[in-house]
Amino acid sequence: MNSKRNRFSFWNQQQKIAPYLFIAPFYILFIVFMGYPLISSLVMSFYEMRGFQSRIFVGISNFIDLFRDPIFWKSLWNTTYFALGTLILQLPIALLLAILLNSKFVKGKNFLRLAFFAPVLVAGVFVAIIFNLIFDQRAGLINNEFILFGKEIGWLSEGKYVMPAVILTGVWQWAGFNMIYFLAGLQGIRQELYEAAAVDGANWWQSFVHITLPSLRPVIAFVVVVSMIGSFQLFDLPYILTNGGEPADAGSTIVMYLYKNGFQFMRLGYAATIGWVLFIIIAIISIVQLKLLGIFREE
Repeated sequence: MNSKRNRFSFWNQQQKIAPYLFIAPFYILFIVFMGYPLISSLVMSFYEMRGFQSRIFVGISNFIDLFRDPIFWKSLWNTTYFALGTLILQLPIALLLAILLNSKFVKGKNFLRLAFFAPVLVAGVFVAIIFNLIFDQRAGLINNEFILFGKEIGWLSEGKYVMPAVILTGVWQWAGFNMIYFLAGLQGIRQELYEAAAVDGANWWQSFVHITLPSLRPVIAFVVVVSMIGSFQLFDLPYILTNGGEPADAGSTIVMYLYKNGFQFMRLGYAATIGWVLFIIIAIISIVQLKLLGIFREE
């Protein structure tokens, strides 16, 4: 009797422990690769570190110095400029492509979808190398067209043209990716709505404004915020296109500035501070995203 009771008790304990054993790998990996680095970087942000050996506690001096750092503000402006520039160009282009590929009059839609989506599959390094050749001041494809009108533009050598060049590159790479989101949203709109609007005498533009856009509002909000978050994490395109932010940090972004401080200047504490400021910016954007998508609703 006691042996049966012991076996039953042992079985109950196993059933209670089993769920925690199944979820344990996730939490272990999260703590090792996410939790510990986050806490460690937060601690590092309160120290002046020259490499891993020298460590001096400075409190919030790194944050104060960062907000007085003109290169940081220039990097933040460049990143914001890129985020808004790509958004303004990318959003209508992606939506227009989705509308065209969702229509019944376009042939070869599967091939065109693949063609527009293909740039996303190309690594950012190769995209930057390709556009470095395209924007070349002497032999670049784009500059050859401008030379016909008597103007030669130094896309990657003149400060005012650097970020527009990076923006055009980003739009080329990511417009097709966002097109997929809009295409999925368009295919989820009921055709009965358009048929009813046509019966009431609505033209294409009226149907677009009063049916398509309101129906795509969650998708638009999602694309806007995800694009903004991705833009604030920009590194590879401007780093290769501008050779590390040249000229005069005209192509520098927040992540690039973080990289330089952490791995070139070995100012690990200052780099951790930049990382946490970037984390706060992305967190704010994420909260805005949740509000736009209606996840945080007032009762």
